[in-house]
Amino acid sequence: MAKRVLSGIRATGRLHLGNYLGAVKGMLELQDRSDLETLFCVVDLHATTTPYDPKTLPQNTRSVILDYLACGINPGKSALYVQSDLADLIAQLSFYFSTVETIARMQHLPTFKDKVKQHPNNVTMALLNYPLLMAADILIYKAELVPVGIDQEPHLEVAREIARKMNDTYGTKFPEPVRFATSGEYVPSLTGEGKMSKSVEGSYISLTDNLELITKKLAGAPTDSGKGEIVPPTGGVANLLKFVELFEGIEKRKMYEEKYMGEGIRYGDLKKELAEAIYKELKPIQEKRKELEHKTSYVDEVIKSGAEKARKIAQETVLEVKEKMGLVKKLRVNNQ
Repeated sequence: MAKRVLSGIRATGRLHLGNYLGAVKGMLELQDRSDLETLFCVVDLHATTTPYDPKTLPQNTRSVILDYLACGINPGKSALYVQSDLADLIAQLSFYFSTVETIARMQHLPTFKDKVKQHPNNVTMALLNYPLLMAADILIYKAELVPVGIDQEPHLEVAREIARKMNDTYGTKFPEPVRFATSGEYVPSLTGEGKMSKSVEGSYISLTDNLELITKKLAGAPTDSGKGEIVPPTGGVANLLKFVELFEGIEKRKMYEEKYMGEGIRYGDLKKELAEAIYKELKPIQEKRKELEHKTSYVDEVIKSGAEKARKIAQETVLEVKEKMGLVKKLRVNNQ
């Protein structure tokens, strides 16, 4: 039986390189494997756990769907859907999961503490229960592989804990999901600090950026004199070299590292070549996206069909959990 894969991206509008390298590329690798069943979504319910604009959420959600398709997600191979189209089942399962998880566990998660610092006036129950919602997203399909960035590992550990607790407490049969790592699982910020994020101005390159804009953004990335005894392990230079590795290959990175410890790096040349390499990979995605923007009916059908496929699986899981928890009589019997 094929293993199931689930991954989703928040509905924050158009994707950036961090999303593409950290998640979408992993999705593309997995959807072509015959031994896997893949489900990919836009997690718009997750977007409501922090302050957001209800007027722009639908547009942002559809924008991610368009980016998924433009990057190569194939609805013939993968169920592609919007999370809220299954809100009745996912939110329900999330509540059932809350019966086996403690408040203390949720409060002590480093990701929760970070969000509290970012949104001190919006520390809601939805924010606290974010990992439960993510666990429901994954376990409702009994997914075993999750292609997400390494920063999501704490949430995946919660999902594994919940799977074990539900199995031990109620006799369910949830698998313990593991992360599928990609080569770009941690994409650094252009600012030289932290990871690439849409919430940090100047830190990201969008999948829709043209060559001129990519060049301009890279030009603002911090550097140094271009020469030294050792290559900096962190900071702006280290991040630039990481992008060189991701888009031009490890050998090109080694070449620059040798130059750094030798005659020195000309950052103007490095950034120009890097911008061209990034744009070369993004150009076909951008062209495909422009085509899809005019295919409204097709995109609508993709979303509807994906939700129907996902719902069939999700309904079975929720019914099983309700039966195990004693919330409904055992309805399913073997045909005689």
